[in-house]
Amino acid sequence: MQDSDVIVIGSGIGGLSAAGLLARYGKRVIVCESHTIAGGAAHSFKRRGFEFDSGPSFYCGLNDAQSLNPVKQILDVLGESLQVIPYNPLGHYHFPEGSVAVYSNPEEYRQEVHKITPQGAKELQRFEERLLGLYEAMKGIPTIALRADWQLLPILLGRYLPSLAKMFFNLPIIQASVGSVMDATVKDPWVRRLIDLECFLLSGLKADGTIAPEVAFMLGERSRVGVEYPLGGSKAIVNALVRGLQRWGGELRLGCHVEQILVESGKAVGVKLRTGEIFKAPIIISNATIWDTYKHLLRPEDLPPAYRQAALDTPAVESFMHLHLGIRADGLENLTGHHVVVHDSSQDITTPGNTCMISIPSVWDATLAPEGHHVVHAYTLEPFAGWERNDQYEQKKTEKAQSLYRALEKIIPDIRQRVELELIGTPLTHAHYLRRYHGTYGPAISAGKGMFPGSQTPIKGLYRVGDSTMPGIGVPAAAASGILRANTLVSVSQMLELL
Repeated sequence: MQDSDVIVIGSGIGGLSAAGLLARYGKRVIVCESHTIAGGAAHSFKRRGFEFDSGPSFYCGLNDAQSLNPVKQILDVLGESLQVIPYNPLGHYHFPEGSVAVYSNPEEYRQEVHKITPQGAKELQRFEERLLGLYEAMKGIPTIALRADWQLLPILLGRYLPSLAKMFFNLPIIQASVGSVMDATVKDPWVRRLIDLECFLLSGLKADGTIAPEVAFMLGERSRVGVEYPLGGSKAIVNALVRGLQRWGGELRLGCHVEQILVESGKAVGVKLRTGEIFKAPIIISNATIWDTYKHLLRPEDLPPAYRQAALDTPAVESFMHLHLGIRADGLENLTGHHVVVHDSSQDITTPGNTCMISIPSVWDATLAPEGHHVVHAYTLEPFAGWERNDQYEQKKTEKAQSLYRALEKIIPDIRQRVELELIGTPLTHAHYLRRYHGTYGPAISAGKGMFPGSQTPIKGLYRVGDSTMPGIGVPAAAASGILRANTLVSVSQMLELL
């Protein structure tokens, strides 16, 4: 007897997207989540009345009928929706040379860049136009119509032939890095650093390592549908995916820690929980990272040795330092929600502590903080190596948080005097709460220097989803991975019926 048709390990965005869509297709699905909160790296948590996003804080196209965001497409299929709060400008970039407001409208954005470098603003326009051409080709083929096998071809030929032709003409740029597009259009050093920064915010890599479609998608979506924040924070997205899963008969089990994926004769047959309980299913989908799946959930002998070692040697994006604050909001009426601070122009933007991201979502959604207060989330890259829970751990946490405080002082000069709640997270915090290898956000595979591992594994019936399977470390890429895997597990006729 099988307990279900599909077992999904982990309730991150990729796992919930795959599970929800498979439930919609009529599969019996169980999601096993080790944590007591769903959402993986996108979960929210509450302390003393302050509601914090643990990870992503920037969203686009969550509630627009024309959106290409895979999350929106999944929610539509599941019969769910979100309340969102649109805003503009979408943020501010603070460099030593000056600050620029980042507007959804490309012309307004270039006017801001013009204040610092008029020539650079002209070059930025050429760069954006080249990538927006790719976006125009991409937008005709929704992610919900894709699958990861040869049967995609008849779907594309039958339903999306004009868009497929546009994609064909953009083939060279589809396979290119953003760096190659930048080299062909931009010489201004300041604008090149600006593009590197935007790529870093998207993928964890600079322009040379980021694939062009990722940035084309970002530029197109923010200029066409704008940006917004989900009412209730990132947990609103997670809750909507969970509701959709359950609406179609799927099951989410929290505090349900999978200790091992069971493999017999080269085929996945089920999972063993920490409690010793065993669930059986012919299809297992791991939303854990590639390192955690292959090192902890499988036995070494379950995989071909060379394949396993190559997978475990996949380079990883560094982890992060996080600073979550509850602050008094008096006198901050004109505060805006998103900021990125680059401390030192002579240092690389990927130097730990040099580039600090700041989100103050209570600017848009006052329910996230007690009356008269704000929630603040600031974070910066931080290597996992060297961190230990020893006698120096607390002191090291405080020292490493100082770059985040200095960045915040550029936005709120008296921030330290306003703090009523302080939580400092380290790579060890990431690794512990999210059960992620070295607290990473996913593979650091540069464009043109290797393929992402994808969702297939050498074990029959075992698949993977999440940020270890597709380029991009954000929510759209994770959701897209779930869509591709779910669609590939059903027939083309089932897909076409849903479409």
